[in-house]
Amino acid sequence: MNAPGQDWDDLRLFLAVARAGSLSGAARVLGVTHSTVFRRIGAFEQRLGVRLFDRLQGGYDLTAAGEEMRESVLRIEEEIAALALRVTGQDQRPTGTIRITATDFLAQALLPAHVAAFRAERPGIEVETIVSDTVLDLTRREADIALRIGNPGQEALVGRRIGQLAFAVYAARGRADDPATGDWVGYGASHGPLSRAMARWWPGMRQVYRTNSITAAQAAARAGIGMAALPCVLADRDPGLVRLCSLPEPFALDLWLLTHEDLRHTARIRMFLDFMGAAVQAEADLLEGRRPLGQVPAVD
Repeated sequence: MNAPGQDWDDLRLFLAVARAGSLSGAARVLGVTHSTVFRRIGAFEQRLGVRLFDRLQGGYDLTAAGEEMRESVLRIEEEIAALALRVTGQDQRPTGTIRITATDFLAQALLPAHVAAFRAERPGIEVETIVSDTVLDLTRREADIALRIGNPGQEALVGRRIGQLAFAVYAARGRADDPATGDWVGYGASHGPLSRAMARWWPGMRQVYRTNSITAAQAAARAGIGMAALPCVLADRDPGLVRLCSLPEPFALDLWLLTHEDLRHTARIRMFLDFMGAAVQAEADLLEGRRPLGQVPAVD
């Protein structure tokens, strides 16, 4: 093998293919092209003098040698991640980059205004937002902070509930649909708790459009496709929507702000957690749907 830095790059590449089971999946995770993964994994096997993967029609399967290597590389990855967390956790400088993971609608409805205010106070801290409905692994440093709906209860994560997200029924302005008989924008099997509650409240509801995205449902309702159950913090600020009614029963989802326990004393992480927690709690009326309509400024 070559230099140590290149060695770890090869091991990361190997692990990405092993996890994804395909070159294209690994390429998406690593942010490189399919051909790059193909070329590098072949060169890696050639240098080692052993075949790590069986090339099958349905993807890449580990050989016996690949299985053995995966166990070793996983241990190396855990050690590197733990070392990085310990080192970062000792950083007391109010500078650097914070990587936050959030779903699309939280990244749109909550983060921008608060990140702007935070940056005004702490210009030495840069913020990167990773928009994903996939739960990123904070223990592997895929992100530093997670703004999540619901507490995953994962060991090694610390945080707190900073608010609740209330939902109501919305439609395009000028529409006055009956929830029992009108057209709906639904979530199908996505957003399980909300979808199950809606099916119980309106068992005969006609879902003429389905999406797994809250922001896509917002856009569909604004376009007049049908009604949608949306978070008040998002829909009450949309001038193209009107709140038709409350839900038949109180429905709210907990909002959590989380980080890895080894990072909670890092200066920039602690500053953002404290700032964001206070800022979101100050918006409790808006998040919980108590802000009187007409008092919420429209946003683009």
